[in-house]
Amino acid sequence: MHTRTFVAAVVGLGLVTLSACGSSSSDDAGSSGGSKTVTLVSHDSWAVSKTVLADFEKQSGYKVKVLKDGDAGQAVNKAVLTKDNPQGDVFFGVDNTLLSRALDNGLFQSYEAKGLDQVDSQYQLDADKHRVTPVDHGDICVNYDKKYFADHKLAPPASFDDLIKPAYKNLLVTENASTSSPGLGFLLGTAAKYGDNGWQDYWKKLKANGVKVVDGWEQAYNEEFSGSAGGRKAGADRPLVVSYASSPPAEVIYGDPKPATAPTGVATGTCFRQVEFAGLLSNARNSEGGKALIDFLISKKFQEDMPLNMFVYPVVRGAAVPAEFTKYGPAAKDPETMDPAEIADHRDQWVKSWTSLVLK
Repeated sequence: MHTRTFVAAVVGLGLVTLSACGSSSSDDAGSSGGSKTVTLVSHDSWAVSKTVLADFEKQSGYKVKVLKDGDAGQAVNKAVLTKDNPQGDVFFGVDNTLLSRALDNGLFQSYEAKGLDQVDSQYQLDADKHRVTPVDHGDICVNYDKKYFADHKLAPPASFDDLIKPAYKNLLVTENASTSSPGLGFLLGTAAKYGDNGWQDYWKKLKANGVKVVDGWEQAYNEEFSGSAGGRKAGADRPLVVSYASSPPAEVIYGDPKPATAPTGVATGTCFRQVEFAGLLSNARNSEGGKALIDFLISKKFQEDMPLNMFVYPVVRGAAVPAEFTKYGPAAKDPETMDPAEIADHRDQWVKSWTSLVLK
C-alpha cells in the first residue's frame, strides 16, 4: 500500500507483478467493434497471481494491460494531470489520504460495482456517488528491527510518544509526506493523535530526536532500514521505519532462507488505517471493460488472492485471509483514523507546514 512493492523490491524475488498482458493491435477490436483490451493504471505495488488474472481474462473476454506509475502519490498526481486523455480505463491505488484530491479533480465517473453489497460499509467512503470502489485496507505503522533492540537490550517503541524519547534518537527513518503515501499516512496519524494544534509540536520533537526523511518507501525500507532483507545487505543503520503492519509477514514468506519468525515487529501504537480504491476513469476509452475489471477487483477470488500478493487485507465480507499472513502480521487493533472530509480540509496545508517544519 503502497507503496508496497514488498516482495519484488524488498526481497528481490519477483512476485507475479504484471508488466502488460497487452494484446497486439489485431486483438484490440472485437466483432462488436469494442476494445478487447482493458488498461489498469496503478502504483508499483500492483500484483496478482497469473492464474487468477487468466481466469478473469478467459471469462470476460478482455485482455488486461497494466501501467505502473510509481508511488501512490505520484500515480494519483499523474492521473489527475492526464485525466482529459487518460492512460487507461481503471485507476487502482488511490487511498483515503488522497481520495479528495482525485474526486475534486473529477478523475472518476460513477459506477456501482457488482458485489458492492458484500463490501463492509466502513470502507465505502463515497457510498452516495460510487465514484470509487473500496478494494483493500491496511495499516501504516512504524516497524522495528528485532535484532537491533535485542542486541542493545532496549525495548522497541510502542507508541508515537515513545518515538520522541532520547532512547530512540537517530533511529527512525520515514518518507516525505509530500511525495509518499506511507509518509503522508504517518503525518495524518500524528495529526489524528495530537490534533490540529499539537502535531507540529510533536514533529519538532521528532526532528530534534534525529528522524531521517527520504523520498519514498522503497528507499526507506530497502536501503535505510536495518531490519529488511535489502537493508541488511546494504548495512543500513536505522532500526525503525515507517512501513506497514503487513511488512513482517512478507519478510518471512519471501525470505531466502525463510526465517522461522519475522525479523521485524510493529509498533502497534503508531498505526494509521489506509483504505485503497479503484475507479473508472472519467474519459475511459473502454468503460465496459473497465466496469468488468472493477467487478473482478471485489470478487472473492481476487480478494482472497490479494493478501500474499500485495500484503493488504480484503474488504469483502467472508473473504479468507491466509493463516501465515495473520500469524506474522496481525492487523492493528486500534489504528488512528480520520474522516475523509477532515483530510480534504487540511491535507494540503498540513503537508506544506510539515515540509517547512521538517525539511528546512
